[in-house]
Amino acid sequence: DGESSTDYFGSAGASSEVRWQSEQMQHGNDTIPEDSENVPDELQWPADQEMQNDTSTEFSGAGFSTPQQEHSGSEMLTPSSVNESGAMRFRNLDDIYDDTSEVELVDSDVEALLVEADEPTSYAEAAAHQEWKDAMDKEMQSIERNKTWKLVKLPVGKKPIGLKWVFKLKRNSNGEVVKYKASLVAKGYVQKYGIDFEEVFAPVARLDTVRMLLAFAANNGWKVHHLDVKSAFLHGELEEEVYVSQPEGYKVKGREQEVFKLSKALYGLKQAPRAWNVKLDNSLKKLGFRRCLSEQAVYTRGIGDSAVILRVYVDDLVVTGSNTEEINLFKKQMMVEFEMTDLGLLSYYLGIEVDQKEDFITVKQSGYARKVLEQFGMSECNSTKFPMEPGCKLNADKGGQQVDATEYRKMIGCLRYLLHSRPDLAYSVGVASRFMERPTVMHTKAVKQILRYLRGTINLGLVYVQGGCADKLVGYSDSDHGADAVERRSTGEMTFYLNENLVTWCSQKQKTVSLSSCESEFMAATAAAKQALWLRNLISEITREKPKTVTLFVDNNSAIALMKNPVFHGRSKHIDLKYHFIRECIERGQIVVRRVGTEEQKADVLTKSMAAVKLSVMTHLIGVRDLS
Repeated sequence: DGESSTDYFGSAGASSEVRWQSEQMQHGNDTIPEDSENVPDELQWPADQEMQNDTSTEFSGAGFSTPQQEHSGSEMLTPSSVNESGAMRFRNLDDIYDDTSEVELVDSDVEALLVEADEPTSYAEAAAHQEWKDAMDKEMQSIERNKTWKLVKLPVGKKPIGLKWVFKLKRNSNGEVVKYKASLVAKGYVQKYGIDFEEVFAPVARLDTVRMLLAFAANNGWKVHHLDVKSAFLHGELEEEVYVSQPEGYKVKGREQEVFKLSKALYGLKQAPRAWNVKLDNSLKKLGFRRCLSEQAVYTRGIGDSAVILRVYVDDLVVTGSNTEEINLFKKQMMVEFEMTDLGLLSYYLGIEVDQKEDFITVKQSGYARKVLEQFGMSECNSTKFPMEPGCKLNADKGGQQVDATEYRKMIGCLRYLLHSRPDLAYSVGVASRFMERPTVMHTKAVKQILRYLRGTINLGLVYVQGGCADKLVGYSDSDHGADAVERRSTGEMTFYLNENLVTWCSQKQKTVSLSSCESEFMAATAAAKQALWLRNLISEITREKPKTVTLFVDNNSAIALMKNPVFHGRSKHIDLKYHFIRECIERGQIVVRRVGTEEQKADVLTKSMAAVKLSVMTHLIGVRDLS
């Protein structure tokens, strides 16, 4: 067993030596090999050590010394005292420490170690620090204040759900600790459907909506505010009968055997998100808000100068509008309904850094990008000017050396979250995402190339400028034909701009093989049409105005002709009926398709890998800027 041998000998090399000696024993050789002079001194058998045979000790695998032997520190196991598959010798830990030199930590090393262990994993660890004790006290006070439970005797036939303390440090964009958060979480994984819960779904707004609201606010010169609901899930009212055990450290004296019956939700319960969403929805409707049908997490109130737009993400509320007095009134109303924290102007949201200026708003993820580079050991790597080699065609690499799939998926997952502000990474990350099932060294090199590009472009982001013009939605659709080297499918891309501000984009492999570039462009435009209709309807609900026609730019004349009329029947009769959906949109006047030159096609950067100069030009064209 290499792992146990490493523990005793202090090095992987010693571990391999033990396994080698064990192999010698398995072949009937109980003596030290002739070339023992090549064995390190610490592994040599002592010449004056008398071989002892302890037949009363049993060993399995690599073997372990008995407590008596470890305590004495002087006795040593011999080949005759170990079974044929066991290790031949052990070293005492004291001997290992004697052979090593002490390493002194500098102040920065100590701080680094403390950062790794600053979030307790249990109540016992947290109770030793006053900050965490205060956080737990606040959580319990909040639960009591909301009348979340009452202490009762457990009914016959009922089982209580356990509780666990979860601790989290909340930081700002600079990594500084701004809050110690302790949450009492129910072990919801023991709940059973139909007994402990029924419906669990709760809507969550897309980040496309956040960017659209920021672009909408920037265009009109509005400020975006941020509110946080304290202990949001504790406000949700339960319909089921649920019992939980008393939390560690806060058991009622003299009634330790009793349990709490919940009247409101706790974090960890499967129905908690839905219960909170229902409670919030009812409260907002009482205040005069109307939920958007196109986006269930967006609410509006008022028209014109009194309009207030609200976007909900669990317990985070993002609100904007033209009238500051209306926004302040909304804040006061919400603080009556719930215990709220007014975080002021939106500056940091779900790992996204937002900077609001007088005439523009910037969005970037520089802090998150640095954490990603540090996590995968690439913070000091050499940067590169493109995320993927020009003309690179990744394949399955079936004969290649496999790597750790879990680590590969972690890298892909982190990079995919960066796409919320970095459209220039969409194509390369999308291609690398296709090989998560069986990644190899070739795929890992491609991902590290993306990380190296990220290292050199860490401050890139989006800028939303003030225009003051009427809301105008414009889209670009493009595709490459059969670029996927594995399945020969095309990649469809789209970008949409609200008043010249980039709000949504996508680079995705198409579902079927296309037989021509016209067909792949036609399929990509149909996918873009669906996104255009959603954005069009959402803008209409927010502004309370009639939906406007969306302009979609395509750079393929044959595809444009096929969208407008059923031409090229012989070459298009096999195309699935669902892709002809865009033709109906054009006939109803919802979408207008226009021709655009390839050099002005803003979606082109999402279709292929490019050289450094071309990539820099297209990145600027799409709307990405250096915000350093």
